[in-house]
Amino acid sequence: MQQQDKDITLDLEKIRQDIDTVDEQIQNLLNRRAKLAEAVAKTKFAQEENPVFYRPEREAQVLRKVMERNQGPLSDQTIARLFREIMSACLALEAPQSIAFLGPQGTFTQAAVIKHFGQDAVMRPITTIDEVFREVESGSAHYGVVPVENSSEGVVNHTLDCFRASHLHVIGEVELPIHHQFLISANTRKDSIKQIYAHQQALAQCRQWLDAHYPGVERVPLSSNAEAARRIRNEWHSAAIAGDVAAQFYDLEILHANIEDNPANTTRFLVIGREKSSRSGHDKTSLLISAHDRAGALMEILAPFAKHQITLTSIETRPALPEKWAYVFFIDLKGHVDDENVANALNEIRPHVKELRVLGSYPIAVL
Repeated sequence: MQQQDKDITLDLEKIRQDIDTVDEQIQNLLNRRAKLAEAVAKTKFAQEENPVFYRPEREAQVLRKVMERNQGPLSDQTIARLFREIMSACLALEAPQSIAFLGPQGTFTQAAVIKHFGQDAVMRPITTIDEVFREVESGSAHYGVVPVENSSEGVVNHTLDCFRASHLHVIGEVELPIHHQFLISANTRKDSIKQIYAHQQALAQCRQWLDAHYPGVERVPLSSNAEAARRIRNEWHSAAIAGDVAAQFYDLEILHANIEDNPANTTRFLVIGREKSSRSGHDKTSLLISAHDRAGALMEILAPFAKHQITLTSIETRPALPEKWAYVFFIDLKGHVDDENVANALNEIRPHVKELRVLGSYPIAVL
């Protein structure tokens, strides 16, 4: 028995030595990759007047290849997240990317920034969605991230309206599972909670859980879940609903985890920028279409998509202010504007509408 224990100990020591060897190899390869990123930066600065360093289609292709060749035991999602951070660190060496997002610190939008750009992005919280657009338009930020729709509560109308007055392009999307955490601070008396703070959408998305567990407690809507998390740090009689990022940022305890009524609750975010995105091979296109006020107008828009076998993933309608009883359509479809069938469909639609604007063609979310 003692000999068997000794053999196991020797085996563990050998495994640990192998791990140390592999770790050293990984470290050397990571630094080799970083040096290549620096070489890319030097080449771009030498050849281009205003070089663009972030290429969403290229990053999407890399992540898809990583997942395709993965043989485990790490999951495809896990290995892709690791490479996401490697690319984030290397991009920061080339040129740090400033990302404006709907703040404050700790919002789900910040979590979307981290998921899409990685931890090494320079994150700038902005007060409103239209200000995020202005930050990117002015060049104060390289890119922006804004929410556009939630699977439970529907579209974010403010984001759609901002596109009408903006010439920015959609260059990416992020799909983020929304898990709401019931948070308390070190000062909170768990048996004396009198108020629950959260954004009104979070309160709506957790309504059934709150009715069952805190039926008599006042629900106070605030401008954001992050603001709710910030506020309870100095209060003993309140709790907040927010996400994991807010819990970490404000050093709060998760008293109850994942309290959303719909476990599949997901929010989609758009990445906006000044340049366009090239084809990645698995793309989506967002359109803004203003139709004529006549019978069959919508059919004239939709028929070419069916004719060219294009899948529509979303159709939303917004008032075409300041006109009265006029509307614009926001349409998402699978494919890139440079794909032949998409280009043919758009050419057939244009003569029948007041305006057709391609908001952007961009890679379908990988992670």
